[in-house]
Amino acid sequence: MRKFILLTGLLALSVSGFAQDDAQKAAAEAAAAFVDAKADEAAAAKPKYWQYSTVFDIGVNQTSLFNWAAGGFNNITLSTGFDGKAYYAKDRMNWKNRLQLQYGFIWSADKSYVLQKSNDRIYFESKFSYKTAKETWNWTASYDFRSQFTDSYSNYDYPFAGEDKQHMDEHMKEEMKHMFEEWRKGSIKSTFLSPAYNNLAIGAEWTPAPWFNLNISHLTGSVVIVTEPVLRKQYGMPVTPATAAVDPVYSAALFQFGASIKANAKFSINDKFNYETQLVVFTDYLNHPFTQYRVNWDNKIAWQITSFFKIGLSTWLLYDPIVEIDGVKSKVQFKDFLAFNFTFAFGKKDLK
Repeated sequence: MRKFILLTGLLALSVSGFAQDDAQKAAAEAAAAFVDAKADEAAAAKPKYWQYSTVFDIGVNQTSLFNWAAGGFNNITLSTGFDGKAYYAKDRMNWKNRLQLQYGFIWSADKSYVLQKSNDRIYFESKFSYKTAKETWNWTASYDFRSQFTDSYSNYDYPFAGEDKQHMDEHMKEEMKHMFEEWRKGSIKSTFLSPAYNNLAIGAEWTPAPWFNLNISHLTGSVVIVTEPVLRKQYGMPVTPATAAVDPVYSAALFQFGASIKANAKFSINDKFNYETQLVVFTDYLNHPFTQYRVNWDNKIAWQITSFFKIGLSTWLLYDPIVEIDGVKSKVQFKDFLAFNFTFAFGKKDLK
């Protein structure tokens, strides 16, 4: 009888031990599931509203000559580019920002006094949009800014080209500096904030396809800034009334109020060949509305040969009826730039 009681007790203890282990295991699994669920909820509660994209380009060419019978000059060509995007999207709201910077110059031994620019551009765009009941239409408010970094001149006949300035005395250097400043006043074509175009627009955007959008802004304020006094007449700056009859003094800014249309399109082929274009047309309500238009048409073609090397072709067309070129208004301005660049990117590459 005692043996039976002892065996029964041992069996009860064993069953109790196994049950306790199972309960502990079940509790641990339940706790782990609870923690995972909380982690999933935390991840779902923090969506990513921002997307970023950054692309850098750099290209360098160098020519050195030594006893070269055919002639020429040592020179270095450098071109750089930056294209940064930051997009925010939440519910019906969308905020897109893009900054494009490009600069290139040529240094030549025969014109070593001044760097000659080959490319110079600052372009910033910011657009806030809110989706309407129709999926293809958005209400928009946008701002854009265009200018350049450094001086450019009307010709390449720089003074004192090839002079040996190391063996000049201080008086000759001061004379050279003064003569160069006088030459600069008559030859400068542009400099930082001369000109600078600022546009603030309110309107609606039509997006029938992911690769195309059209922004129509019936309310567009435009401010053209020219900080260099000798260029203000060329860019149509207003004259101060008090000086108009004697010696005209031109203002540093021109305000325009009108309507604008901005069309954007982007095409890609196998992520290797990309074409991007933007057309902007503006008319001033205050001066010849709907008869005079300012036009900017930018095109960019890129062929990504490898992960780090790219061939790029960019073109810019500008028509501004109030700008004088060689004393004549209403001339079409055009520039193109072809480059073979080393390129590298950060973030998402295909932001549109």
